[in-house]
Amino acid sequence: MDTGVPAIGFAAFRNTISSPALRAIADHWHEARGDRPMPSWSQIRPSSIAPYLTWIWSFRYDRDSDEFTARLAGNHITISFGKNFRGTKLEDIHQPPALGRVEVGLRRLLLTPSLYRSTGKLFRQGDYTGEGERIALPLAENGLHGDGVLGASDYGPIPASVAGEPVEVLQDIEEWFALDR
Repeated sequence: MDTGVPAIGFAAFRNTISSPALRAIADHWHEARGDRPMPSWSQIRPSSIAPYLTWIWSFRYDRDSDEFTARLAGNHITISFGKNFRGTKLEDIHQPPALGRVEVGLRRLLLTPSLYRSTGKLFRQGDYTGEGERIALPLAENGLHGDGVLGASDYGPIPASVAGEPVEVLQDIEEWFALDR
């Protein structure tokens, strides 16, 4: 459920995040961007968010081809999907109808640009529905034009009986925040 009207600013976004891990990742993103609207991938320092790397996922966006390619997925994400999808195109990770929803959201994040938070039901895998919190933050090599996404998802352990089954991303309660810079 998206209200369609974004709140404004990083502070408003940060104040909604309940997961300490996601808050730490968002704080690092904010610090890394300095006085620019968005940080570049090279400004993100893994050592600054080391305890939370297992929850992180990232995509590159090629504006010319309008394609998203996975850059990385932390161990927790990799275990859920049953594979490391680094270098894999988005359409080879997600299946319709989730693929369309994910593409629309990632484009909105980069082209608006915006900050994103989702809570509640995050994904379905077999007969299991994972609940928790997800954030997505835009990246830009030049600081202005989004060309990547840094995301993180915080949820409980996946039952062994469904690990490796196809993952359908869900968007239960969504919040969008306009960038303030």
